Amino acid sequence: MLFLKFDRSNLHNFDWTLLAIVLSICAIGILNIYSAGYSYDALERQSPFYIKQIQWILLGLIAMIITFSIDYRFLAKGAYVIYCIAIALLMLVHIFGYTMHGSQRWLSIGGLAFQPSEVMKLSIILVLARYFEDHKSNQPYKLRELIVPALLIMLPFLLILKQPDLGTALIIVLISASIIFFIGVNWKSFLIASSGTLLSAPIVWHFLKDYQKDRLIIFFNPERDPLGAGYHIIQSMIAVGSGGLWGKGFLNGTQTQLKFLPEQQTDFVFSVFAEEWGFIGGFVLIILFMSLVFWSLKIALHARDLSGTVIAFGIVCLFSWQVFINIGMVLGVLPVVGIPLPFLSYGGSAMLSFMAAIGLLMNINAHRFILHR
Repeated sequence: MLFLKFDRSNLHNFDWTLLAIVLSICAIGILNIYSAGYSYDALERQSPFYIKQIQWILLGLIAMIITFSIDYRFLAKGAYVIYCIAIALLMLVHIFGYTMHGSQRWLSIGGLAFQPSEVMKLSIILVLARYFEDHKSNQPYKLRELIVPALLIMLPFLLILKQPDLGTALIIVLISASIIFFIGVNWKSFLIASSGTLLSAPIVWHFLKDYQKDRLIIFFNPERDPLGAGYHIIQSMIAVGSGGLWGKGFLNGTQTQLKFLPEQQTDFVFSVFAEEWGFIGGFVLIILFMSLVFWSLKIALHARDLSGTVIAFGIVCLFSWQVFINIGMVLGVLPVVGIPLPFLSYGGSAMLSFMAAIGLLMNINAHRFILHR
């Protein structure tokens, strides 16, 4: 039986705490995006980015309600269909997608652009949950038992890497590897897989664009090309460092307002925030993200079945890796790979994906209190 019917008893178990954490981060994001687009020039004072972000948040809440309303077991049962649709969308990107900033990542439907790679983040979590639900084992999985999951992971990884989108491709692999490690892998198989991954690094390097190679090389010495490949990270570190303990104040970040900081609304929103609110503000924001991760982890640990546990844990990994890599990137401790900060960075596709993930978490949590039929 497919559990598509909405259960009203879910409403009594709605996770208001999780929603409050998410909306708090979203509110900070709106203020931050407003500041990133603000200018002392009166002609540019009203930037449309924060207004669009509010619209995306509202649409995201609708996506959250939808994924909360549909029983997650139904979504898990249809995981292979959802995965195939996501793969088809990724293939369409290479045929009909349009290019922006040198990358062909977007499809346009009805005048709205979206990134199918964001859909794939949730799709890979669902399909791995379905696979391990169907192939339960009391023993750690051996390498031959992970061939199918490896193929499921490799296909979207290569399609996304070819766009090129190294950041999202990396997230797909990290989420998947975390799930497999969580499920349990034979240590010999783990060593073989790790060795194979390291040996495949030259192949991945071959697929990278020149600017992506430059970013990885410049990570070790940003001063090598301060006006080129190293510009982003140098300006980001200046912005974060100039914020000091308490920050320069709202709308008073010089690196931001003078437009020295690139990609202010997207990849480097944390730099904007840290410059204006300082170490204290950044610490509070990280506490909010940690609250989101630990609350989500609690849901994963208390899920009623294996598929619920894997889905929730996969979402925990999604948020954890995105936050870790984005903040590490803007602080200069990780290479610049272009990964948005959840609920803070501007962008519709990512916001819809993250909100849908929150709805799934609430769904899994609500079903803890419902007798399975």
